[in-house]
Amino acid sequence: METTRVGIAIVEHCGQFLVGIRGADQVLAGRAEFPGGKCEPGETAAACAVRECLEEAGVPVVATHPLDQTEHEYEHGRVALEFWLCRVAEPERSTPQNGFRWISRNELAKLDFPEANRRVIEQIHKEFQ
Repeated sequence: METTRVGIAIVEHCGQFLVGIRGADQVLAGRAEFPGGKCEPGETAAACAVRECLEEAGVPVVATHPLDQTEHEYEHGRVALEFWLCRVAEPERSTPQNGFRWISRNELAKLDFPEANRRVIEQIHKEFQ
């Protein structure tokens, strides 16, 4: 089974994090998600996270440093996830679109994220106390 590389943006802004809920037509429908997606051929995970955040949530960001990477096997396939901490590049364009919203660090634990996100959520709680 081929592994899909995925870049994910963990966007922190004013003490809150950018999160959406996967649509009914998507894999893992109804689960919470950070903006991200499949890396294009030759694209770094950091560049992918930045691109996907703008495409999915309409928020321009800058990747600052890697937070975590993990591989996980779901029923639909195997993924290699790279989570990048990002900051908003243009504060005047920080209003999310397409169902994404800003939530507090404490709210993250209450959401139903996919299993592969558990470790990075624990890191967020430690790093942003």
